[in-house]
Amino acid sequence: MKLEQLQLKTDYLNFDEEFFHKVAPTPLKDPFLISANELLAKALHVSKEELYTKEFISLINGTYRLKGSDPFAMCYAGHQFGYFVPRLGDGRAINLGSLNGTHLQLKGSGLTRYSRQGDGRAVLRSSIREYLMSEAMHALGVPSSRALGIIGSDEDVARERWEKGAIVLRVSSSWVRFGTFEYFYSKKKYDKLQELADYVLQESYSEFVGRENCYLLMFEEIVKRTAHLMAHWQSIGFSHGVMNTDNMSIAGLTIDYGPYAFLDDYEFDFICNHTDSEGRYSFGNQPNIGYWNLGVLLNALSPLINIEKGKEVLETYSLFFIQKYHTLMCAKLGLDATKDYGKLIQWLLNIMQQDAVDYTLFFRTLSEYETKEEITQLFISKARINEWLDTYEKEIRPFTCKQTMKNVNPKYVLKNYMLQEAIEKAQNGDFSLVNDLLHVAQNPFDEHEALTRFAKATPHQFKALTLSCSS
Repeated sequence: MKLEQLQLKTDYLNFDEEFFHKVAPTPLKDPFLISANELLAKALHVSKEELYTKEFISLINGTYRLKGSDPFAMCYAGHQFGYFVPRLGDGRAINLGSLNGTHLQLKGSGLTRYSRQGDGRAVLRSSIREYLMSEAMHALGVPSSRALGIIGSDEDVARERWEKGAIVLRVSSSWVRFGTFEYFYSKKKYDKLQELADYVLQESYSEFVGRENCYLLMFEEIVKRTAHLMAHWQSIGFSHGVMNTDNMSIAGLTIDYGPYAFLDDYEFDFICNHTDSEGRYSFGNQPNIGYWNLGVLLNALSPLINIEKGKEVLETYSLFFIQKYHTLMCAKLGLDATKDYGKLIQWLLNIMQQDAVDYTLFFRTLSEYETKEEITQLFISKARINEWLDTYEKEIRPFTCKQTMKNVNPKYVLKNYMLQEAIEKAQNGDFSLVNDLLHVAQNPFDEHEALTRFAKATPHQFKALTLSCSS
């Protein structure tokens, strides 16, 4: 399908204007295409040839409008590092409308009513990071927003230094956040809170529409999806870095990729956001923050549901998380998830932490090893890991297929040093590694002979890179 044939819907504009601000994107100067996502285009029934037209560049730059589009920014509030901010909103994102239930949004497209002291822009490095990482997460089976394309420009944007502006066209089944509900609850506008809840029911939880206690059922499913999302993050070694309630998806998706990181060596308390001085959003604390954020959401939904029943639902979070995490980790280890291997898993993680072992490399090696030496060479203490392996090999099912383990243990994840290399090349006008990493991101379990260096442990000088929220 050609761009000119696409028809967008803007159902969110059926609300009154307190929910949104109609605003046209502000184009960048001299835009050019950096990369386009042909896999996502196919899923959206957009012809891949359309991705390499001047119209596609203009679409991302905001100067070409699809049929039915009526651009707007969304209003929401949120708890940022635990402190409530009564009005935030899309400060540098503009929604174009939805295509078959998938919402198109431009990130870095200029000022909106909610930009506050910001400039409404995104820079090349942060745009590349979001473009690549959202696709990597999707390929790993983690619920996530995705991105259809990214453009660069000749426009200067001020951050810690002057950088070039860029825009990402990202897509999601929903852009409603926990903080969207917080906004109307804090204003005591409960009629609008209910309107929002009805919208979310229809959009993301239609199975509960018309059911008795539909809002409580919706909250229960949000609790479950959020718990499962946290389990996914922990199992693959992903650290989000800024889990404010305005960055939490009501649909249980990973959104708003900022100072994220995949673990290099396994480190439970790893902090990827250098502005997170207290470690609130450390890797190991993510499940706790998921629970805390759901408590905030429950409070915002209290005019619509029985708070005591809501608290009972909230207390199921830990069970959902533990069960999902155990299932995912057992799959990584080739173990029978119907048995309790919690102690075996924790024993392994403790050893990995003590010996600073690369998280992704270990599990991939475990999927392929023929002799114990292939595993033990990754560790400082051979005795500790040999003892664990002795126990593990007694438990692993004799019929476990190594290919099955390889299908859940990626050979490649997009670590920050890899992304930084692609960014530095891009800043010098070479976008080849961006596109190479896109292919790797979409095929993380495969062999990529030209990039095998990225399947090794992170070089020591590049380990544990931290980033800012502008990343």
